[in-house]
Amino acid sequence: HFRPMHMAAAVDARKHIFLEKPVAVDVPGVLAVMQTAERATSQGLSIMTGTQLRRELPRMEVQKRIRDGAIGDIRAVRALRNQGALWYRVPQPSWSDMEYMLRDWVNWAWLSGDIIVEQHIHHLDAMLWVLGKPPVSAVGMGAHVRRKTGDQFDFFSVDYTYDDGVHMHSTIRQLNGCANGRDESIVGTKGTANLDGVIYDLSGKQVWKYEGPTNNSLVQEHVDWVTAIRTNKPVNTAKETSISTLMAIMGRDSAYTGKGITWTDLMASTTRLGAAAISASCSRTRP
Repeated sequence: HFRPMHMAAAVDARKHIFLEKPVAVDVPGVLAVMQTAERATSQGLSIMTGTQLRRELPRMEVQKRIRDGAIGDIRAVRALRNQGALWYRVPQPSWSDMEYMLRDWVNWAWLSGDIIVEQHIHHLDAMLWVLGKPPVSAVGMGAHVRRKTGDQFDFFSVDYTYDDGVHMHSTIRQLNGCANGRDESIVGTKGTANLDGVIYDLSGKQVWKYEGPTNNSLVQEHVDWVTAIRTNKPVNTAKETSISTLMAIMGRDSAYTGKGITWTDLMASTTRLGAAAISASCSRTRP
């Protein structure tokens, strides 16, 4: 929720920025980030965003091979992240409502954007990276089932459609005691690929597997950022992460409303999440 404000203050101070994903929790916030990113570029500042999956060596090689035609024309993709529940905080008598929410932020939509925005953005961003474009529409569903605090959903399932008719099946779930798994698969006219580092032909036979060096992408993103600063060759990844944030918001809002949402509908949204006057909320104390 606060990242667009933090980012603007950092650019005003002429500071290089590491901007964690997601860049915002609503469309106005994302648009503000994109404007601030342009201002940062004009000042020669480097901005690195926390979508580190793009910096894993196996994924980088698979992405290159897909873009070079290794599996033919892309016909379908899927991005799945199903896992157990995250942490939560129990309210304390000395905390105001605002302090409680801030300490429990990962469970509140206005602070985190909900699980599809806060966490699943990694895998939506990976598909943006592979396809090179966002979807044109989304139809989603989800529900709040067992979450002990907050107002977020425990799962989302979204069907994204692209301008060439390709569909992406996207799911995320944070529930204990369920079958878990992660998958980033791309189906083409000549074969299939998994971003973990494997390519198969249409019969399911493995035709290529990444066997090169590995790296820690959480370290690599900072190495790339610091190198850009030290060599005076600015890098700015805020725009691409803004687009993947918008993809996540589109899926979330479709699931919240039960209606299909187009990219045009999304970009026209003026809905802001969170209290209009944070200071007024902070003055209230829990009984």
